[in-house]
Amino acid sequence: MSLLPPSTNDSYRGNVWAAHFLLLLGIGWVIPGLIHVFLPDGGAGTIAGIDLRGNASALIGAFAWAGATQIAHGLTMIAVAARYRPLVPLLLAVSLIERGLLTLTGWITKAPATGHHPPEHYSSALLIAPILLFLWLSLRQRAS
Repeated sequence: MSLLPPSTNDSYRGNVWAAHFLLLLGIGWVIPGLIHVFLPDGGAGTIAGIDLRGNASALIGAFAWAGATQIAHGLTMIAVAARYRPLVPLLLAVSLIERGLLTLTGWITKAPATGHHPPEHYSSALLIAPILLFLWLSLRQRAS
């Protein structure tokens, strides 16, 4: 018995570049997750430029919580890209929903009153088109 079941990559019929993109997306989740968990301020002040004078401990705790979920989500994406490629379209669809909601809330429904946007707001908006492209590629059947 092992932690991971055997690879299912042989049954993946989508474009291999979609799996490579998912791998990069997963790495792109793990790195900020590590920052949010291990940087003393979670990156809230030093990277996102958020004023921590109000309730710093709650905000830093929320960043650490978000970082923990980012690490787990990113590792799942990496595992799928590396060993379970038939799930690539599903993970890309979930990522599209996630980035769409992050963009909606970051720029429209819950936009910061200060007008300041952390890096994540920009990257989420910029990633929607590539995720959509690679989702489409992952759903296209390769020639046998």
